Amino acid sequence: MPRFVVLEHAQPRGRHWDLMLQVGSALATWALDRPPDAAGPVAAELLPDHRTSYLDYEGPISAGRGSVSQWDAGEYLLHSRSETELTATLAGKKLVGRISLTRLGDDPARWRFSFEATGPQAGGTVQNRQ
Repeated sequence: MPRFVVLEHAQPRGRHWDLMLQVGSALATWALDRPPDAAGPVAAELLPDHRTSYLDYEGPISAGRGSVSQWDAGEYLLHSRSETELTATLAGKKLVGRISLTRLGDDPARWRFSFEATGPQAGGTVQNRQ
């Protein structure tokens, strides 16, 4: 199963949460302006892919870009992915449920993130790891 991580990113321009999904040898990454378990949709910005070493990394980021700490991590099951939408089921320590990322309009960087908790078993096939 591919892995995911959510990193809380404290940086000089403010705090955000980086949602990173392992896709092959890279991490597809979105910056969320609120924690991913926040009520209602969360604004998300598509970022360039990141190295998979971030799946296990906590600490300072080079070039004065702040530091990251692991907010959540686990595995995910991809349901669909296109240029404008992604749906998956997460099985993390905190996040257990279905996510959707939807691109807003023509701007490839503007997305909306939504999370729906499903309890200790997500999607019937991915189990929460304690």
